[in-house]
Amino acid sequence: MPQSKQESTPLAEVNGDVLSLEGFRSNYSDEEWNSLTPEEKKQEIENWVNVTLLAQAAEERNLHEEKAVRQRIDYATKKIKANALIARRLASVTIGEEELFNYYRLHLSEFQSKLPEYDVQRILVRNEGAARILLQRLKDGYEFEVAVAEQSQEMLRDKQGRMGFVNAAGEDSLFWRAAHALMPNEPGIAGVNGAVYILRHTAQRDSNQDADFTQYRDQIRQILLQDKQRQVYEDLLRELKMQDNDIYYY
Repeated sequence: MPQSKQESTPLAEVNGDVLSLEGFRSNYSDEEWNSLTPEEKKQEIENWVNVTLLAQAAEERNLHEEKAVRQRIDYATKKIKANALIARRLASVTIGEEELFNYYRLHLSEFQSKLPEYDVQRILVRNEGAARILLQRLKDGYEFEVAVAEQSQEMLRDKQGRMGFVNAAGEDSLFWRAAHALMPNEPGIAGVNGAVYILRHTAQRDSNQDADFTQYRDQIRQILLQDKQRQVYEDLLRELKMQDNDIYYY
């Protein structure tokens, strides 16, 4: 007998469109999935239902048949596939400590400066899954001060989550490191001593401390990672274009 198709686990159904656990799970890494609470998973499923309902309404109005929409769908599909290929190649890429320090040594003049201090505002959240959901809400327009008051799990919310100025050498250096990687007023996620925060810095000032390799390690890692991503992209294209592909420009 032919092997039967593996059944999926339904989570919800919207006008006959079954939303499965497997499809829902594919949107998260293992770490993200394990950090989500049952309440957060329930909310994400509800968001998925809402998006499905809106998409169905768009199809009923034949919006997906419009040329511009079809082109955007086609481009989005190709981009997802291309990113999956690049991500698979990047999974084998590593950046060692020696490589980081060699870059620092070769570009020493770019890193010789006084370190800034940052005025940090933070929100303590339950876990990384909650942090990612809240971060997206902030990017979508949720006011940071309102989020502090409504979401923060610590008493510092009574001071609008404001830590004051932190520096690279003080006891709050991990918050400094996270703030240093962000643009002014840009929210980001930071794990500090087993807790997870969303933070931003709203002001900065010069300090008397000179910068060294340890303060720039994360920044250098990001620079090298971007270089390797670009190299992987170029190598993949070079390999593919050396194969027997038909490409025409009009």
